[in-house]
Amino acid sequence: MVVETVDYHTGGEPFRIVVGGGPELDGGTILERRRDALERHDRLRRLLVYEPRGHADMYGCHVVPPNDGDADLGVVFFHNAGYSTACGHGTIALVTWALEEGVVGRREGVNRVVVDVPSGRLETVAKVEDGKVRSVRFRNVPSFVWAEHVRVAGRLVDIAFGGAFYATLEERVEPSELPRLIELGRSIKRGLEAEHELVHPLEPELHGLYGVIFWQHELDEPFTQRNVTVFADGEVDRSPCGSGTTARLASLDRQGGLERGATLVHRSIVGSEFQAWVVGDDRVGEYPAVIAEVEGAAFRTGRSSFELDPDDPLGEGFLLR
Repeated sequence: MVVETVDYHTGGEPFRIVVGGGPELDGGTILERRRDALERHDRLRRLLVYEPRGHADMYGCHVVPPNDGDADLGVVFFHNAGYSTACGHGTIALVTWALEEGVVGRREGVNRVVVDVPSGRLETVAKVEDGKVRSVRFRNVPSFVWAEHVRVAGRLVDIAFGGAFYATLEERVEPSELPRLIELGRSIKRGLEAEHELVHPLEPELHGLYGVIFWQHELDEPFTQRNVTVFADGEVDRSPCGSGTTARLASLDRQGGLERGATLVHRSIVGSEFQAWVVGDDRVGEYPAVIAEVEGAAFRTGRSSFELDPDDPLGEGFLLR
């Protein structure tokens, strides 16, 4: 097995794009191809995510055809525990790659690229200056608050959807706090999934708690918060978390914490930033929802050709958590 990839980072969070040697995922929709990746091709995810070729915090994707001709790209995301329904930092990196590689046409100024992800269709806008992609903005699927003030693991959390379900709560966000936050995130996830059934009201396949967002307020002008998202199996998002940012906006909008249309500067645990804002209202089943946009930048870090020696006793690899 030989697999070719191109790697990016968005706000410090890695994103490994399979560009050669990957499978053709069966299915007529992104969700069907996501199921096929899990059922028939999961060894490739393990090969690219697990050590020694990856690490417990690696993220990546398969590029697939969109659901129909009205979109430019389709994508199936993967991480240390499986296949996510949304990935904002990955969407920013994917669009950057597609424009830089000529997968979609590129021109100076504004470039519009439509991407089908498991949670829905995303409209993105990339800014190109001097032939280089400077930033990518995506408009996420409707984000909504599922519940507020839910007690779990000795904490009160809000639960919001931003392409995936997140629990959010205020905690001190510093690198020195990471071991504690990882364990607390795992406890919250276990507790919520044991006591509550989190299911999107319109798409049952979008279910379960994906991550826990720990946030702290930093500035009022401009409105700034720092966060770290612990997702999947104790994986730590180095970026401000794109889909999680829209979940935070849904909570802030519900609570009146951020004036409608004002910019949230969302910082990560490594100091990188996304800018985000609410642009409109929607409804998802019985839940009032908001439409939010997130903007960030991705940077290429390298190209790789990964091999699997059939005599390798460690095979597709291992994870140390």
